[in-house]
Amino acid sequence: MSPRHVLILGGTTEARELAAALAAHPGVRVTTSLAGRVARPGAVSGEVRIGGFGGAEGLADWLRAEHVDTVVDATHPFAESITANAVRAATATGVPAVVLRRPGWRPGPGDRWHEVASLDEAAALLPSLAHRVFLTTGRLGLASFAHLTDLHFVVRSVDPPEPPTPPHTEVLLSRGPFTLPEESALLREHRIDTLVTKDSGGTATAAKLTAARQLALPVVLVRRPPLPERVEAVSDVAGVLERLGVSL
Repeated sequence: MSPRHVLILGGTTEARELAAALAAHPGVRVTTSLAGRVARPGAVSGEVRIGGFGGAEGLADWLRAEHVDTVVDATHPFAESITANAVRAATATGVPAVVLRRPGWRPGPGDRWHEVASLDEAAALLPSLAHRVFLTTGRLGLASFAHLTDLHFVVRSVDPPEPPTPPHTEVLLSRGPFTLPEESALLREHRIDTLVTKDSGGTATAAKLTAARQLALPVVLVRRPPLPERVEAVSDVAGVLERLGVSL
């Protein structure tokens, strides 16, 4: 009897944890698909596939050709198009789909959060708040801030950001997790007065929010896009394993 084939749409810490758990199970074949947007992705257990599928139809064709039994969308919470394609492909093929999403961040006492729906809304808000901005929204989408010529940006990403970028920009190439002392020191060293980030959730990059709170800095937080209709997310790896009926 052939092993059960699980396709993980990956790129997150949770995706790597899930792949490791499934790869250790002798009755499961696990393949992780990475979009290829990060030049040096972390090590992943099991089989790895790099590159896109060609939209929902291409993914559906791949699910059929590779006899996939379950697809798990464990991409970044802001990978909206990938999630939509995964749901459409799963519906078209009848392959069960699970969406793995870590819980989003929630403000605590002392936080000065300004929640917005998009990077464009974040950019529109900045002139009234900031002079020196710590921008941690990833290397894509900096075009939304490129017209803000009077502000200074410190941009952190794993790989160099794609142009256009704001004219006054420093780039820090780094990969989390980051500690609270590191984040506090960065904010002080660069004289940051405003933090802009996406609601990625998780612990790997949450220390910047604590550091901003301790320094009484405003945070512009971009809310997550909604999931497709009738799709509910599982919040952790253990929940996905339970949904798959895999016990390790």
